[in-house]
Amino acid sequence: MGNVTSNVAAKFAFFPPEPPTYRVTDDEETGKLVLSGVSEDKNMEVHQLTTKSGNKVVATFWRHPFARFTLLYSHGNAADLGQMVELFIELRAHLRVNIMSYDYSGYGASTGKPSEFNTYYDIEAVYNCLRSDYGIKQEEIILYGQSVGSGPTLHMASRLKRLRGVVLHSAILSGIRVLYPVKMTLWFDIFKNIDKIRHVNSQVLVIHGTKDEIVDFSHGKRLWELAKEKYDPLWVKGGGHCNLETYPEYIKHLRKYINAMEKLSLTNPPPKELTNEPSITETKHNRCLRFRKR
Repeated sequence: MGNVTSNVAAKFAFFPPEPPTYRVTDDEETGKLVLSGVSEDKNMEVHQLTTKSGNKVVATFWRHPFARFTLLYSHGNAADLGQMVELFIELRAHLRVNIMSYDYSGYGASTGKPSEFNTYYDIEAVYNCLRSDYGIKQEEIILYGQSVGSGPTLHMASRLKRLRGVVLHSAILSGIRVLYPVKMTLWFDIFKNIDKIRHVNSQVLVIHGTKDEIVDFSHGKRLWELAKEKYDPLWVKGGGHCNLETYPEYIKHLRKYINAMEKLSLTNPPPKELTNEPSITETKHNRCLRFRKR
C-alpha cells in the first residue's frame, strides 16, 4: 500500500526551482530577516516558521496600511517566493489587502522535503503566525490557492468555518484527476479537493482559463459546482494555466470579489459560536505548475 502511495506522489511531483530564486539573510543593522532583492521600502516582513514536522518554512507578509483583509496565498508547484514578488506588489496595490505567502517545505529557503502532508503543516504554521504575530482574525482572512496551492488552501478552508472567503485559481480536483480522468476518488489519491470543497462554508471564487493546457477547464467548473457558497466564477476565455494574471478581467474580477466580501462582512458577520481551529490528523506570470507522467 505504501509503495502505491509513493508511486502516485512521484507521478504528481513537486518541482521547486533549482537553484532557488532568492536568499534569506539577517540584516546586520536591524537583526531582521530580509529577502534578497526586496528593499525595506516595500513594507514586507520575512518569517521563518517551524512546522509540526519540524521543518522551517519561509513566509513573507506584505502589509497594506489600509487593508481590510489578508490574502493567505499558496502558490503553484513550480514557483518559489522570489518569482512571486512582482505579483504580490501588484495585488496588494490593486486590492488594498495584506498578503501572506510562504514557500512549501523544500522550496526556496524552506527546509525539508515537499509532500502533500508537509504542505498542510506549512499552511497551518503560516495561519498560526497571522493570528499570533499580527492579531488577524479568521474572518479577516481570504485563502487563495493557485494550482497545487488549492490543496493546502482547501485543506484549511474545510476546517476553518469563519473564513471570509476562498479563491481557487487554476485549481485541481485531485492529483490523480490531473493525470487520468477517473470518476471516483481513489484511496491513494492526493490533494482530494473534490471531497474537501463540500465542507467549505465561505464564499468561493473560482478562476480558470478555458484553454488551460495543464489542469483542464473541467476541474474549475466542477469545483465551482460543488461549492456550497458560490461567488460568480471567472472563466478566462483563451486563458492558459500560468498566464491568467495578464488578462485585465483577472484583477477587475478579484477587486469586485474583495468589495463584495467587505459588504458581506458588514451585513452578514460570521456566527460567533463557530470557533473551529485548524487541526491535522495523521493518516496512513510565473512558473506555477508542471505535471509529469513517469
